[in-house]
Amino acid sequence: MSDESAIVPSYSRRQQTGVRSARSLLLTVFGEYVRPAGVPVWTSTLLHVASGLGIEEKAARQALSRLAADGWMAAQRDGRRAQWALTEHGRTLLTEGAERIYSFGRERDAWDGRWLVLLVSVPETQRDLRHRLRNGLTWAGLGSPVPGVWISPHPSREAEAKQVVEGLGLHAAAFSFTGPFAGVGSERSMVEQAWHLGELAEAYEQFLGRFAGLRPRSVDEDCADEERADEVLFAQIRLVDEWRRFPRLDPQLPLDLLPPHWIGLRAANVFDDLHRQWRAAAQARWTQLAADA
Repeated sequence: MSDESAIVPSYSRRQQTGVRSARSLLLTVFGEYVRPAGVPVWTSTLLHVASGLGIEEKAARQALSRLAADGWMAAQRDGRRAQWALTEHGRTLLTEGAERIYSFGRERDAWDGRWLVLLVSVPETQRDLRHRLRNGLTWAGLGSPVPGVWISPHPSREAEAKQVVEGLGLHAAAFSFTGPFAGVGSERSMVEQAWHLGELAEAYEQFLGRFAGLRPRSVDEDCADEERADEVLFAQIRLVDEWRRFPRLDPQLPLDLLPPHWIGLRAANVFDDLHRQWRAAAQARWTQLAADA
């Protein structure tokens, strides 16, 4: 291609790993390629991909060891070599994550104006419990406009929120109800305090600035050059790794509650288009690497 600006740029190791951790990138690799195939992958394959993503070998090996210690995957020895396979726990979590990632973005149901409100608080002295509660409810799409109060314009998420609360042993201290916003205060101010849409829009801007218009050279080619074939694989991994944080950041608010021309809709379209365009070439290169290891 003559337009070099349209090619996925190279990044220094410090730049790449400073944005996303080795753990996150390796989880993306397992979710995108190892989980669907259901076949263990050699350490050498993972180290090759990690190097291309700017992860030093030591950091990659440490990340694999920690993921194994956390129950995501397990090593299978074959002499001096090792293969890595997802555990049942890891496969379940990555499957749930994939379902959310690829269904996330453009579709918005009509809103009936009702809110789910959850009242649940944890003493500040129980920081780990507070952190787990926040993580669980945020992943369920709830936001917190003030301490102890969680809200969502999707009452159907009550079941997921209840599962989080009960799983942490907080059910006896939690209360929920649904209904429309009343006459005190501003609904838009409540939304901004709960989700900080300005910061979310900036995150989408950064995503678009990094990926919109990029085109790895091997997408439309039967590419025998390994470096160019790697390019689209690494681009696809970075694309998915960046995108998979948005289901946690973006509660998928109804259009009624969003600013006009919401940038998240454009970002979702860009992700879907690029992922579809790069998928075949990236999968072909991964299959080749896995077979050659």
